[in-house]
Amino acid sequence: MKAGERQESGPQAATSTRPPIIPGANHEESTIRAFVLQDKQERFLEFLAKPKNRKKFTQLLAHFRWFDRRFATPIPWKVDPKLKLWERHVQGIENIQRLLQTRGAGQTCWVISEDPTIDGQELNLRAALERVSGSQVGAILSCVPGRLAYFEGEEVSLLLAR
Repeated sequence: MKAGERQESGPQAATSTRPPIIPGANHEESTIRAFVLQDKQERFLEFLAKPKNRKKFTQLLAHFRWFDRRFATPIPWKVDPKLKLWERHVQGIENIQRLLQTRGAGQTCWVISEDPTIDGQELNLRAALERVSGSQVGAILSCVPGRLAYFEGEEVSLLLAR
């Protein structure tokens, strides 16, 4: 410890060793570079970098077809058919959350979505999954920048993992 520095103790000391939250721009760039086909990356990054053009990218998400298939795996909706409709929906979200967390996801994710009320925000992972699952709105939930994400489109849900 250097002279003049104060040693922290108590609950704050434990949180000071956590890695810092990665700003959204880094989440977005890492996700695009890791999971999108190389010939589309620069164009999509340009869209995301400028608020005026961001919507050009997010509007594509419902039917997004430019993921590198080597890193995109369809996620089947596995639920108990004996459950009521809402219970099946909840169980499906829990299954996706469990899958992401076994792969290293934390409690929060960065959202890129055509839904402007959640786009460009860090949200609780469970809340984000509840918001996008079955909504017919395209979204990417970046859980570990450049390593793990979840995609929900109108026709498919994908695990994006490297």
